[in-house]
Amino acid sequence: MSVARRALFLVASAALLAACSPSPAPRPSDAPAATSVTELDYYADEQGSAAWQQVLDACAARTGIRIERQKVPTAQMLPKILQGASSKTLPDLLFTDNPTLQQVAATGALTPLSDYGISADGYYPGIVKAGTYQGKIYGAAPGVNGLALIYNKDLLDAAGVRPPSTWDDLKTAAATLTKDGKYGLAFSAIPSEEGTWQFLPFFWSNGAELSRLDSPQSTQALAYVTGLVTSGSASKSVVTWNQNDVADQFVAGNAAMMVNGSWNLARLDGEKSLHYGVVPIPVPKAGAKPVVALGGEVGAVPVTGGPTQQAAGKVLTCILAEPAMLQWSKAHAYVPSKTAVAAKFGAEQPEMRAFVDEVGSARSRTAELGEKYPKVSQALADAIQASLTGKLPADQALRTAQQAAGS
Repeated sequence: MSVARRALFLVASAALLAACSPSPAPRPSDAPAATSVTELDYYADEQGSAAWQQVLDACAARTGIRIERQKVPTAQMLPKILQGASSKTLPDLLFTDNPTLQQVAATGALTPLSDYGISADGYYPGIVKAGTYQGKIYGAAPGVNGLALIYNKDLLDAAGVRPPSTWDDLKTAAATLTKDGKYGLAFSAIPSEEGTWQFLPFFWSNGAELSRLDSPQSTQALAYVTGLVTSGSASKSVVTWNQNDVADQFVAGNAAMMVNGSWNLARLDGEKSLHYGVVPIPVPKAGAKPVVALGGEVGAVPVTGGPTQQAAGKVLTCILAEPAMLQWSKAHAYVPSKTAVAAKFGAEQPEMRAFVDEVGSARSRTAELGEKYPKVSQALADAIQASLTGKLPADQALRTAQQAAGS
């Protein structure tokens, strides 16, 4: 973490203790107040876990409610939640990946956040959609993350290349920067949600929709990304690299540019010899806004019965307050979920401005398909793999994906 970001983080931590002011729905006067709640999340990495614990500790101190935290690896989170929903053993508060919210809400295991006086006022529209199921808000996020194009300033300067803003620019820049065993661009295209997530900015920015994976716009986007690999501007290994692997390649100097998330900035700041810049994901035509997928987690209050629901709502209200939004965002390179808070954050964090700029046009992955999204996502991930490995041409791979998604 840079010195400037650490200083802002400490200021925000102090502000959270002083200024967080939750306003949950009234608790029946004859019900005893809960003094502790259980919370579940998947922040298992050292930096993310420590930053999240700071937020929980501050809200515990402010609300007087002890928070018993549980954490599991990301891959185990949704199965654990669905099992808990089935057996009615969910924790009092959970923070889950936003695309899974609607699937969990569909089980009937969550309570509307309006029960605790939590409204959608001031939030980015895409973030509200990510937490909404059948017209009610069941999840809200203190911050979101996203993807941008991160580039090595020294390598681009040495090659006389400007940071790209369009697809043509990116294609030319990646080709120019590919030399001496190093690639111009790195990204993740593994056959899972991670690969789909990295492709969606190209997919959506070109006008494609998840309801029709084999549209001309979708085919054009996949053919473009495939061309970056077949031309040699990106390694064929992208089909096996996750986002951490991509960051490793970038830090090692094996790639001049990468498509990756804001959470990597703390790591890049720790590389003293690395000078990096960040710009929005390049778009098909100049002047257009990139359409990235909203990442990050939403907080939800399960149906548990008794006073712990109101206590969990009180803690969540604290976590969603401006001081906590700023604390979490500064500590873990997220963008605050409220427009006014994000504007303040972007002014203080220059390296995050590209990510902030993208949130206004970003989309929820489940807004169009709801709980059907995971099946479509996997079909699209498989199509990306088939095209990038040369197994199928882009159009045929996407026709196969559409058939799989619609079956």
